[in-house]
Amino acid sequence: MSTQGHQSINHSMYHRAANLRPSYVRGALKDVEGFNAKLAVLITSAVGTMACAYIFTIIALISLPAILISAGVLHKSDVPAFFTKPGLILIVAWVAQTFIQLVLLSIIMVGQRVQSFASEARGEKTFSDAETILDRLDVHTQGGLREVLEAIYALPGSPGAPPAAGGKPS
Repeated sequence: MSTQGHQSINHSMYHRAANLRPSYVRGALKDVEGFNAKLAVLITSAVGTMACAYIFTIIALISLPAILISAGVLHKSDVPAFFTKPGLILIVAWVAQTFIQLVLLSIIMVGQRVQSFASEARGEKTFSDAETILDRLDVHTQGGLREVLEAIYALPGSPGAPPAAGGKPS
């Protein structure tokens, strides 16, 4: 792998890690209005962490012994009785199938949509700012570099002659 490719990966990893910091989440919350939008962004940011992935893994693994017993891979005496209780298996199934899949999925979709709108607004603002800067740097724009150049050419002993009306500086 080239050095440039390695730097790109490191930058990408840093960028993702920076998005999980509380300061990033607070900034994302400031970008959106309304309780529902703020809650969706907060939940979307929280679910997109490795801590949440670990929690979901633990929830999924809690019911694994009961499945392995049903499949005949383990015997009921091989695992603690707590893991084979029907109540625990039903709770895990409800959390995984009902809450995570039905509720959390829709919240994440709303959060991503809200974050997308906020990102699009930031992009449009950046584009507008870049257009303004480029306009100010144009030597033909009134109020931009043209006035600076005219002031420089007006100084006694300045190099070059002032530009003719509508002409370019020499």
